[in-house]
Amino acid sequence: MGTVTTPPDEQARSIFDDLGYSLAGDGAEFSATRDWKEIRVTAVTDDVDADEDSSYRCFVTWADNTDALERQLRRLDPPYEWAVMGVDEDGDYEVARAPPVN
Repeated sequence: MGTVTTPPDEQARSIFDDLGYSLAGDGAEFSATRDWKEIRVTAVTDDVDADEDSSYRCFVTWADNTDALERQLRRLDPPYEWAVMGVDEDGDYEVARAPPVN
């Protein structure tokens, strides 16, 4: 896959919808809610804004960017539970989970 500069927001929406989440919001950032859990989902390609306004965050990026994004989040050490999801253009994805917040 070549360099892709647009965030994988359509893929992220499709994945969370298929998993049974209710989606709210437009663009590269939206909320996904199921049962009691609300996840703030952000589709990114490069740097991430790891602000502190959520208990659960999922950062979705292209599969080629997954390792770099996970390293960036570990350096930032945000105070919430987070995951990085790497997606392919064909819709396949893999999730890397961070350790629980202390």
